Amino acid sequence: MADTTRLLFLRHLRGTPTIWVRFQQRGRTRSEGTGRSFWYRPLTAVLSEVPVDDRELPLMFHARTADFADVTVQATVTYRIADPALAATRLDFSVDPYRGQARARPLDQIATLLTELAQQPALDLLARVPLADALTTTITEIRETVAAALAAEARLSDVGVEVVSARVVAIRPEPELERSLQTPTREAVQQDADKATYARRAQAVEQERAIAENELQNKIELARREQQLVEQKGANDRRKAELAAAADLAAAQGTAEKARTLAAAQADRVRGVGSAEADAEAARMAVYRDLPVAVLQALALREIAGHLPEIGQLTITPDLLTGALARLADGDR
Repeated sequence: MADTTRLLFLRHLRGTPTIWVRFQQRGRTRSEGTGRSFWYRPLTAVLSEVPVDDRELPLMFHARTADFADVTVQATVTYRIADPALAATRLDFSVDPYRGQARARPLDQIATLLTELAQQPALDLLARVPLADALTTTITEIRETVAAALAAEARLSDVGVEVVSARVVAIRPEPELERSLQTPTREAVQQDADKATYARRAQAVEQERAIAENELQNKIELARREQQLVEQKGANDRRKAELAAAADLAAAQGTAEKARTLAAAQADRVRGVGSAEADAEAARMAVYRDLPVAVLQALALREIAGHLPEIGQLTITPDLLTGALARLADGDR
């Protein structure tokens, strides 16, 4: 909408690049076009504002397919007013000269006209196709049909409206029917998901089996190595026992040899001592052999006296003394 300012009894209008403005006074056109700016008197001025920019019109309507299924069509129509001068004469685009506000709603009229014109070819086309085709392959055909019908519509050109494009956003059935149609796809997707789940489980089982086999092989290898360790340890213990026995045997042999050597030496010593004692005894006996009997008796007595206990008091009787003197005298003789 153009900007309107007031100065005493005059008004000033300043347009925009997307607003076509016409200023008439006493049935004569004073100024018209986009981006206009002028002064005017409200009492004698007639103003019209026509938007010339592209506008989007969303559409939503119901249709019935060949198999009597109710569907909802969502579409969008882009249009613009290509001939604003013609539109200003066919529709009420007048503006209050005092307040600068539109007096009617001509764009609503254009929207209603476009909606009705776009619905008719879409309804006719959907009535000839089943629901499955309407939801899949017919969308492009509906778009092309609606665009062609709007472009060739004479009523739009009569009011200066030009359709830029027509787009079909979606065609949707009733919620219950849509869920029914989605069931096969949903089931197929679920089956694929189940297959993937089963495959994943099978793979997991295979991996667990491989892990169990690997663990078993590790246990077998550990047992084999443990057996080798036990065998090696037994061999080491046996070798150690053999070495200890050999060492003990060598020590025993050394001890025995030492004992034999000591015994031989002791025997040689004893033999030597005995021989010396025998020689000494023989020499002594040789000395004794030449001595008189009385001397031998005296020596015997002395030897005996040396082994007798100590005598504290000795009593010699006359008989004993007489016999001893007699033997001594005999000995002298």
